Amino acid sequence: MRWYTALPSAVVGTGAAVTAYASLYERTRWTLRRFDVPVLAPGSEPLTVLHVSDLHMTAGQRSKQEWVAGLAALEPDLVVNTGDNLAGHDAVPGTLRALEPLMDRPGAFVLASNDYYAPRPKNPLKYFFPGHKRVHGDELPWRDLRDGMLARGWLDLTNAAGELTVGGRRIAFAGVDDSHLKRDRYDLVAGPADPAADVRIGLAHSPEPRVLDRFAADGHDLLLCGHTHGGQLRVPFYGALVTNCGIDRDRVRWLHRWTEPTAAHPSGTWLHVSAGLGTSPYAPARFACPPEATLLTLTSRGS
Repeated sequence: MRWYTALPSAVVGTGAAVTAYASLYERTRWTLRRFDVPVLAPGSEPLTVLHVSDLHMTAGQRSKQEWVAGLAALEPDLVVNTGDNLAGHDAVPGTLRALEPLMDRPGAFVLASNDYYAPRPKNPLKYFFPGHKRVHGDELPWRDLRDGMLARGWLDLTNAAGELTVGGRRIAFAGVDDSHLKRDRYDLVAGPADPAADVRIGLAHSPEPRVLDRFAADGHDLLLCGHTHGGQLRVPFYGALVTNCGIDRDRVRWLHRWTEPTAAHPSGTWLHVSAGLGTSPYAPARFACPPEATLLTLTSRGS
């Protein structure tokens, strides 16, 4: 009899402990990931790319702001931001303050839904039903965020293409607006990626396969995305429960091949999905999936 009465208390206690860990500890356990990506021509010197995404910043998140600013000590050759920076109407100053040291480096960005619209309370079970109706919050001051990054020389690749010369290497870029909201206009950047560039990089906030396939078909070497939060709540030995987009669960975070090498495209196309640095204020928890940024080292093929 005692066993049956003790079991519910044990379950409740375990659930409370997991909730406390996920909401009070892991969601602020800022983490730096590192991956090597063999996309440069044989014999090339390495090129480092810092990928940050999904800050979901609020004005009072000082520890996150300080940690992001401290990433400048890595001295990356390039910084890429794949959107969802804001989580409040007063968050732009804090977000730009966090990014300020990084904007001393060459950079590029795309915007996304949580740059445009404020978060709203929602039933988390909706994420298990991809066809659920989305209701946007009030418009955020995304233009102030965009203009702050543009003023420091970062490229806005939201449905746009561009290029930078970084460390003596020419990088060709193309990017799209948030494909999860179907704001992407790939036709504006469509066409073969510049074969004379040293590397070709595509940006999309949400890793929707229909967009990734077009980037790959056009010859981009590396695709950088965010949006998924790596699943945010992961089950040990199983992984993400949901991806919140069309990507498969196995590629919901980190570095994976999207297409294999061919004679015409010897590096194939690599995909990096950032697990992101934030959460919605209405779902402030992470489990088995700490908030993170990634330092990608582009290396020569075959090295």
